[in-house]
Amino acid sequence: MESIISTVFDVLNLVLILSLWIYTLRVFKKLPEKIPTHFDLEGKPDSFGRKRSIYFLPILSLIFYIAFYFITRDPKSGNFPVEITTANNEIQFFIMILLMKWLMFLIMLLFLNLQDHTIRYSFNADSKAKVPILLFIPFIFISVMVAVITAYIYE
Repeated sequence: MESIISTVFDVLNLVLILSLWIYTLRVFKKLPEKIPTHFDLEGKPDSFGRKRSIYFLPILSLIFYIAFYFITRDPKSGNFPVEITTANNEIQFFIMILLMKWLMFLIMLLFLNLQDHTIRYSFNADSKAKVPILLFIPFIFISVMVAVITAYIYE
């Protein structure tokens, strides 16, 4: 069951990364030479750059995917909120791997949302993010807290 969940998240995250790349490559030629590269908390751009900066999030997503992949391949090197013993190592490693893959999923959704907002804003200055960017912060925080509490429950 653990490997099925892990595989599903791996495939899902890979699909999100490929979607990000495909979306970016499809619109690149149509983008204006100057695009927003950073947004404030209200979703308004406060920094602009060349259109090739649109590749920043797809490249970063690939780097994160590779880093998360290698981190979850060797869970023994992780930092755990409880002491790892022979009795609890299997469940603790599963909790950590599940958290990492879930966080990767949230980060990919955030990147897709940011990329979409950047591209749509490049063509229409009145566009807003489809999902408010600040909505991702509580989801990430709550996810980490649930994982830590779960780790203590299965100590």
